[in-house]
Amino acid sequence: MQMVRLHKTVAVKVGHVQVGGGAPVVVQSMTMTDTADARGTAQQCIELAEAGSELVRITVNVPDAAAAVPEIKQRMLDAGCTAPLIGDFHYNGHLLLTKYPDCARALDKYRINPGNVGTGTRRDEQFSTICKVARDHGRPVRIGVNGGSLNQELVVARMQENTDRDLGKSSEDVINECMVLSAIESTALAIESGLRKDQIIISCKTSRPRDLIAVYRELSRQTDQPLHLGLTEAGMGTKGLVWSSAAMGVLLSEGIGDTIRVSLTPRPNGDRREEVYAACELLQALGLRSFSPSVTACPGCGRTTSSTFQELAERIQDYIREMMPTWKTKYESVETMTLAVMGCIVNGPGESKAANIGISLPGTGEEPSCPVFIDGKHAKTLHGTYDELAAAFQRLVDDYVEHTYARR
Repeated sequence: MQMVRLHKTVAVKVGHVQVGGGAPVVVQSMTMTDTADARGTAQQCIELAEAGSELVRITVNVPDAAAAVPEIKQRMLDAGCTAPLIGDFHYNGHLLLTKYPDCARALDKYRINPGNVGTGTRRDEQFSTICKVARDHGRPVRIGVNGGSLNQELVVARMQENTDRDLGKSSEDVINECMVLSAIESTALAIESGLRKDQIIISCKTSRPRDLIAVYRELSRQTDQPLHLGLTEAGMGTKGLVWSSAAMGVLLSEGIGDTIRVSLTPRPNGDRREEVYAACELLQALGLRSFSPSVTACPGCGRTTSSTFQELAERIQDYIREMMPTWKTKYESVETMTLAVMGCIVNGPGESKAANIGISLPGTGEEPSCPVFIDGKHAKTLHGTYDELAAAFQRLVDDYVEHTYARR
């Protein structure tokens, strides 16, 4: 199901992907490799794309990084990865994009932070330079305002006005207003520099959910440019997931937002793809997109003292993620499939019947049998060790996918 986008926006093409204009909300992510390492960066781009990221962003911060961009793009294409590649520029983007034209050509979009492209008159000049490079290469830009790197001259002036005129606004209110103003004024400057409206995406990121909601509601009233959502510096693990979902879930439910990123802080040596999975799950939870079969799993209680159902749920979830790059090319609408892995008789049979394919494992003291339901009907009962159960259920999933979703 695709929710109607209440905030009507201009359509912007980023490579082959449309952002805004009523298109489905687009998932994006960002690498955390050293961009100068072309091989490693390309590999992470490919992994993120295979996980479901439809746009992939890389840092372009030094000459070696800019010089590596064409090779990164080519390695992606050689691997069959067509996800548009975005360059993230701060401080020296005007220099890198003009000195390395191959980099400018290889990128599908440029991200500009108007808070750190310079100060005074140089700010406008250097911002305009990036926009003109985008104009000359036919590339879109994202004007990405961040609360942590906001134009301080603008903030100081607005804070002083608040004091002088005794407006009674909180510092948070003033900063939120400055973020919106920076985005709107920068959009006007981008258009003056030669960009069309259908080449501009806007974001105004902050690290506080309530502020993010307030800022984007105001943005949606003031502009019809596509909006990129993201709670910046969301944090690690549970905190990052909950805060991002709380903020973006509200906005997306209101029809605000055309592309999203869940900015999770990974654990040391963690999996960068987690932020992609989180973004896909958020959109799928809201009924906005379907990316992958969903697994309903029992939360566990005193009836489920065995860990078997948890292990099986995790194994099936990992298996689906592993198979989706292949499945989505072979099987039509497989992403809409639902599965259930339940841990006892209380809700197990009911949830299993409600899924396309579900298994109800025995709780503590229950008969050691595992009924499997397919499209609401009891198909068979499995017995055996955990490995035997897991292998048998996985075969049933494979068989269901092959016979139900094969392209006609």
